[in-house]
Amino acid sequence: MRIALAGDAMLGRGVAEKLEADPRALLFDSPVAEICREADFCVLNLECCISDRGERWADPLKPFFFRAPPVAVDVLTGLGVDCVNLANNHALDFGYGALLDTFEHLRSAGIQWVGAGRDVDAARAPTALEKGASRLVVLGASDHVADFAAGPAQPGIALAELGGKVSPWLLAAIEDHRHDPVLVSPHWGPNMNPEPLPRIRAAADALVAAGAALVAGHSAHLFHGVKPPILYDLGDFVDDYAVDPRLRNDLGLLFLVTLTSGRITQIEAVPLKLDYCHTRLAAGDDAEWIGRRFSSACEKLGSSVESDQDRLIIRV
Repeated sequence: MRIALAGDAMLGRGVAEKLEADPRALLFDSPVAEICREADFCVLNLECCISDRGERWADPLKPFFFRAPPVAVDVLTGLGVDCVNLANNHALDFGYGALLDTFEHLRSAGIQWVGAGRDVDAARAPTALEKGASRLVVLGASDHVADFAAGPAQPGIALAELGGKVSPWLLAAIEDHRHDPVLVSPHWGPNMNPEPLPRIRAAADALVAAGAALVAGHSAHLFHGVKPPILYDLGDFVDDYAVDPRLRNDLGLLFLVTLTSGRITQIEAVPLKLDYCHTRLAAGDDAEWIGRRFSSACEKLGSSVESDQDRLIIRV
């Protein structure tokens, strides 16, 4: 089983304007889309709601609000996305109605989602991806923001403790599906942190101990090192963000994970260049910078990276 894992896909703000001006606007170069489509399953973090209605969430301290137009779902289907995580700090940016619209747009496109729902039970529920003999169970959770948490009769996200302790409901959900490979997609930690915090590493270890076959996190907007079966942060996939000249959040990775008999046997990382509202394969100095940074980050976690043409490979 090969799983394509992409980080934060932010289809709002400048990206939304591009799509509204031209619904066929190219957000991803063909080689990037082909890598996603060739995998058995493609999963990413959707860093926005999909709707044409709603008002900004009433929080004077919240700086950013992301909403994609309905046509954005065509971008996801064009990539061959099978499942998105909605447990993040932007799912409710435009209120409950916009989140409910997101569910309907995804459902109409045949895309599954985790991490959000009409109530807390639905938000915490896993989904199973199946193709031929391949089956993957996916769970989504976020450690922020508390105001977005789903309730007994209120739409919202699957809020979880993901620090020194991990919420019992999440550990139990993993254990309940121990006969299938389980992918946990957590939105955790602060923005622009170049490496996983100790509390994140502790939470990741707890998820693996509970039986997760793969943990693939996001939130930092920067890719982190890998310690199989943990990908601490996938970084960004597409956005309109300002670029930090030192941290280089415009350089990212698309991951391809191979599972054999429910265990990771190989991780491939494909270097990406994130231009304004457009993502392509990285080349030249950009690809070399990504390779150096990723190799160094993985080495700190005890993993060794090989370079094979345009891919960075960890063999397990």
